[in-house]
Amino acid sequence: MGNALLGNYLIGLREGLEAALVVTILVAFLVKSDRRSSLPQVWLGVGVAVALSVGFGAVLQYVARDLLSFESRELFEAVTSIAAVVFVTWMIFWMRRFARLIARDLRGKLEHALGIGAFAVVAMAFLAVVREGLETALLFYAAAQAASGTAVPLLGLLAGLGTSVLLGWLIYAGAIRINLTSFFRWTGVLLVLVAAGILKYGVHDLQEAGVLPGLNTLAFDISGVYDPSAWYAAVLGGMFNITPAPTVWETVAWVAYAVPVLILFLWPVRPAPQPEQARPAGAGPAGPAERTSDPVAGRAAAEPV
Repeated sequence: MGNALLGNYLIGLREGLEAALVVTILVAFLVKSDRRSSLPQVWLGVGVAVALSVGFGAVLQYVARDLLSFESRELFEAVTSIAAVVFVTWMIFWMRRFARLIARDLRGKLEHALGIGAFAVVAMAFLAVVREGLETALLFYAAAQAASGTAVPLLGLLAGLGTSVLLGWLIYAGAIRINLTSFFRWTGVLLVLVAAGILKYGVHDLQEAGVLPGLNTLAFDISGVYDPSAWYAAVLGGMFNITPAPTVWETVAWVAYAVPVLILFLWPVRPAPQPEQARPAGAGPAGPAERTSDPVAGRAAAEPV
C-alpha cells in the first residue's frame, strides 16, 4: 500500500465509526420511539456538520498553500500537527472512559431537543457530529503533510470513512456485532503511534521554521540498511512517520510521547459509572440490553472502552 494510505485509512475508520455510531444512535432512537418525522432534521444537522468539516479542511489547505511563505507555512503546519496530537490524545482517553455513556447521553439530549422544536433537533444533531468531523479534518491535514502533493492520503481517508459508514449501517441493521471495547482499544493504540509520528513531523517543521535548533543533528542514520522503497518502509513511514535519519529532537519527541501515553492508555482503568434506570418494584437488575433503547447501545456501545 502506498505511503500514508494506512495511517489515513485508520484515521477515517476510527473517527468515522465514532460519528457513524452517533448518527445510528440518534436514528434508532427516533425510529424506536415512533418519531420518524424528525429524521429529516437529524440528517440536516449531520449534513451541515459534514459540510463544515470539509470546509474546515479546505481552509487549512488553502491557508498553508496560498497565503503563507515557506517559514510561515512550516510553523503553521507545526502548530496544526501539535494541535492534532492534543485532540487525538484527549479523544482516545475520553472514549476509553465514557464510551458506554454515549447512547444514554445522546438520547437524553435528543429528547430535550424534540421538546423544543425542529431547529433544536438540527442543532443537536449538528453538535453531536461536528466535533468528530473537525477532529478528522485537523488530524487528516496533519497526517497528510508528509505525503503532500499526492492523492494517497485522501484516498486512505475516504476508504476509512466508507468502511465506517458501512459498519455503522450493518450495526444498525443488526447484521453484525462488533466488540467496541476491543475495537477502540486497539485502534487507540495505533492512533497513539500515528500521533507520535505527527508530533515528530511537527517538531521537524519547527526546526525547518528555525524555532527549534538541531535540524542537521541526527539521532541515528540507518539509511544504509533501510530501503525507503520497501513495503515495510511504506507502512512504517505512512502510519508512524518512521524515517531512517531523524534528528535528535524528532526522536526525543516521538519516544517522550509514545511511551508514556501508551502505558497510560493500556493501564487498567475503572470505567465511568452508568446510572441505573428506574425499575419496577421487585424487578431484578437491568441487563445491558435493557438499559438501552436502541440496537447500537444494546449490542456494543454499553461496553466500557
